[in-house]
Order: sequence, then C-alpha cells, then structure tokens
Amino acid sequence: MSLEQTLGADIVTAMKAKDATKLTALRMLKSALMNKNIEKGRALDSAEELQVLSMLVKQRRDSIDQFTKGGRTDLAEKEQAEIVILNAYLPASATDDEVAAAVTAAITETGASGPKDMGKVMKAVMAGLAGKTVDGKKVSEAVKAKLG
Repeated sequence: MSLEQTLGADIVTAMKAKDATKLTALRMLKSALMNKNIEKGRALDSAEELQVLSMLVKQRRDSIDQFTKGGRTDLAEKEQAEIVILNAYLPASATDDEVAAAVTAAITETGASGPKDMGKVMKAVMAGLAGKTVDGKKVSEAVKAKLG
C-alpha cells in the first residue's frame, strides 16, 4: 500500500475517532504531498515522499525551538505531538553507531583529509544511510568531529 493510500485510510480512522491532533497532522502531510505532486507534475516516488515527510518533521522541530524561546510551551507541545504522528510514517532512524560507521566509511571512500572535504563526505554519508531517517545536523557534527 502506498503512503497516500495509507494516509487516506488513517485520515478516515482519525475522523471516526475524533482525534483532532492526528487529523490535523495527517491532513497537513497529505496536502504537502499533493503540492509536491503538482510541483513535479507527476506522482512522487517513495524517496520523494519520505523527503517531504522529513521536511515536515524538520519544520516542526524548528517551530518547537522558536515556540520554546518565545515561552509558548502550549504550541511547542502541539508541534511535538505532530512530530510523533509524522514519525510513524518514517523509516527507522539511524543509530549513533550507524552514523559514526557511515562517516568513517565515507572518509575512507572519499579520501578526505580535512574540513575542506566536508561536502564530499556529507554526500557519501547521506547516500550510505539512504533508506533510514537521518538528522543532517547530527551527521554534520559527526563529520566535523572526524575531519577536525
């Protein structure tokens, strides 16, 4: 079953359960996927769907930071609840050990010797961790630490 079909069924379930938070998050996801479909002019493949989903989760995390700084914990909690709902549709996250191993492998593979090679290493690491949910900020920090 595709993500859109799953999403449609989950929206109906959330409507029947009168779960407003889940319904809002799922409708937002469906809307973002439809907008991306229109932008591309074709149906999205699964990698593109996951990219849209990851982008929405990242936006929620940024919003949480801003709301927390502004003293709006009620809105931050709402965003956190949406992240939990959206994470259910993402593949398993890469562990810290997997990220470290991918960084080491990428440095060896690219022959990187210093901070100037960070772009090549990041590209290789992200390719090596394809199919898993990865926080780019975490990967960037790991690469910086290894390259010195």
